[in-house]
Amino acid sequence: MEKVCVLGAGSWGSALALVLAKKGYEVCMWTRHSDQAEEINKTRENTAYLPGIIFPENLNLTSDIEEAVKGCNMIVSAVPSQAFRSTCKTIKPFINEDQIIIDVAKGLEKGTGLRLSEVFKEELPNNPYVVLSGPSHAEEVARDIPTTVVVASEDIKIAEKVQDLFMAQAFRVYTNPDIVGVELGGAFKNIIAFGAGICDGIGYGDNAKAALMTRGISEMSRLGVAMGANMTTFAGLSGIGDLIVTCTSMHSRNRRAGILIGQGKTLKETLDEVKMVVEGITATEVAYEVAKKLGVDVPITNAIFAVLDQGKNPKEVGIELMVRQKKHEMEEIINL
Repeated sequence: MEKVCVLGAGSWGSALALVLAKKGYEVCMWTRHSDQAEEINKTRENTAYLPGIIFPENLNLTSDIEEAVKGCNMIVSAVPSQAFRSTCKTIKPFINEDQIIIDVAKGLEKGTGLRLSEVFKEELPNNPYVVLSGPSHAEEVARDIPTTVVVASEDIKIAEKVQDLFMAQAFRVYTNPDIVGVELGGAFKNIIAFGAGICDGIGYGDNAKAALMTRGISEMSRLGVAMGANMTTFAGLSGIGDLIVTCTSMHSRNRRAGILIGQGKTLKETLDEVKMVVEGITATEVAYEVAKKLGVDVPITNAIFAVLDQGKNPKEVGIELMVRQKKHEMEEIINL
């Protein structure tokens, strides 16, 4: 069996490892915690993230990262976006330039504002890079509930190799040449999902959430295009597709976190309760700074930033959004 490596033993890394193992690949999943590796190898279950899902015998864990990446053609990086750079640095001595790195995190690097492909080019410039994104809750993927995602690379042949790697009866994979748009769609939808959660926490109804999602896709498209993305990508799986699932499902940690903020919890209380990385928080900070630098109007992002960074009352911020100066819906087209 061909060996595939998955870096990161959270819910998403585990779900993708299961997809690959069920296809017959020998999957080696790396975790930095040796006790977690020992427990899962013994019980065949990741009780912390995917309780009730039994790992097949061809899926095993290790806390030795050199052992994990050795002898595999494909390396799936499922570590959080803020750990991506350090992970690239760690694996660099142990990999060769033929190994394809598949990043499945959805975020931007805090401090630099870089997309993860840009981080990758700084750390591992000679390896092929593919990003996988789309509407895909780990809890459903692990249970073989039909899911579609998209993979993007500068080299379409590399993207097609990754497409072939993951394609399964319950896991359909499309390709897209717009790596910038796919990465930004995956990162920015977390901001809007956080806002959707705030709406729910406050007690607003379907009208408010529909408005937030619709204007949210417009906002993320506007900022994405200014950063070099193709507008049509945001109408696809990594844009509106991921936005819909993340804004409406309780599987979404970003929406759950937003609900708690909307109910009046502090950010610390929220993170303590969610107990998982909430990428939308960092994405909001980065998008706020990038939009300011590029001169792009992002009122929803600004509003969420005001709640998170300045401690503003979510209800008051919502009112401020509603009473802004009137606009055309297609502002960019009207002003051409």
